[in-house]
Amino acid sequence: MIGPGTGVRVYLACGATDMRKGIAGLSALVQDVLRQKPTSGAVFAFRGRKGDRLKLLYWDGQGFSLYYKVLERGRFPWPNTKAGAARLTSAQLAMLWEGIDWRRPDWGAPPARVG
Repeated sequence: MIGPGTGVRVYLACGATDMRKGIAGLSALVQDVLRQKPTSGAVFAFRGRKGDRLKLLYWDGQGFSLYYKVLERGRFPWPNTKAGAARLTSAQLAMLWEGIDWRRPDWGAPPARVG
């Protein structure tokens, strides 16, 4: 994904978001619901009602970028909270974008040491 690098602040808008909203509508949600400044340089993530659609809003200093992904199968993992925001790391955002459950990543057992 082209976009923000590591170390960026990430906020999830808990609950479902109307995926018909564009940059202006999502910016208003960032201000009104998340109580954040849309031009702060943070990434703001929104998930649709069915859970298969994800939008990321990001200000890069020159303008907004809006990323949109629709999963063919499955749902994006999301917090159970109905309102408010959750914070993620940039690594968790990368997992979310790939459809990996960032809440419980399955890293598996460490490789056996041969010695």
